[in-house]
Amino acid sequence: MRGFLNIDKPQGITSFDVVRQIRRAAHMKRVGHAGTLDPLATGVLPVAIGDATRLVDELVGARKRYRAEILLGRETDSYDIDGAVVEERDASGVTMEDVRAALPAFVGPIMQAPPAFSAIKRDGQPAYKAARRGDPLDLPLRPVTVYAIELLSLTHEDRGARLTLDVRCGQGFYVRSLAHDLGAALGVGGTIAALRRTQVGAFLAEDAVPLDRAVVRLESGDIEGLVLPPDTVVAHLPSVSMDEEQVVRVRNGLSMSLEGLVNADELDAAPQIRCYGPDGSFVGMLRPKGGEGLWHPFRVFPPDTIAPRSAGSRVDSPPHVP
Repeated sequence: MRGFLNIDKPQGITSFDVVRQIRRAAHMKRVGHAGTLDPLATGVLPVAIGDATRLVDELVGARKRYRAEILLGRETDSYDIDGAVVEERDASGVTMEDVRAALPAFVGPIMQAPPAFSAIKRDGQPAYKAARRGDPLDLPLRPVTVYAIELLSLTHEDRGARLTLDVRCGQGFYVRSLAHDLGAALGVGGTIAALRRTQVGAFLAEDAVPLDRAVVRLESGDIEGLVLPPDTVVAHLPSVSMDEEQVVRVRNGLSMSLEGLVNADELDAAPQIRCYGPDGSFVGMLRPKGGEGLWHPFRVFPPDTIAPRSAGSRVDSPPHVP
């Protein structure tokens, strides 16, 4: 068995807790997740099973989307409500216009300071361990990209305010840091009250399966529609169909020319390409080899025990993510 599960992670457990439950239910050791979610957060957590774990790196740079609830008027050491309160201020005067005026500074290619309570490592030690000891690391600013932030709502409660945002971002972005930094920009402090990831690349929250339901289905062997094909995560790349002889060359790690198999313009624009056998089964990934006009296999999959899809049912490219 190989493929990806689109898991809806529940609140209160770690991403690795999800992996541990999937391992037990599927009776497989090779299970990994793509994109850590904090225990507080819920939502989309792609989980790879079997040798589909070879494709987890393909999701590292995928665009992500979050629905974030930020509590204004409170600052915590972890940048979320599970942390210790550092300071509280009156946020009752913050208006929608104030927020709209502050948000543009957080959109585009920006430099962001990660939270002290994060998994970023220095000298082999995660930053959160130093923070728990009361000696948080001074983590340097990192380049990140935010594609859009939409202001959904702002409500006031006593001296505080609750702000809801829709955030579309790239690799390495911390929504907790956004809450902290936006609160600072508004002069009242801010911390994450609730966070839900609604998208990772082609994986959407509306299609995600709750963890407990996925576990039951795996235990019963009901995997149809649950375990998605490995090539789901590379469906945005050009594809090529090969005959049996070419498939053998790919599986033996031999470079080959793709002239006549793929449109030349697609080849020029593609850093990678996915290839399929004559029965429509996913064979693996190729990338250019120097300037020789050859393509070299770098992620290759043996025949699967699951019946291959027909060439006409190959994974379609996901919709454009704005």
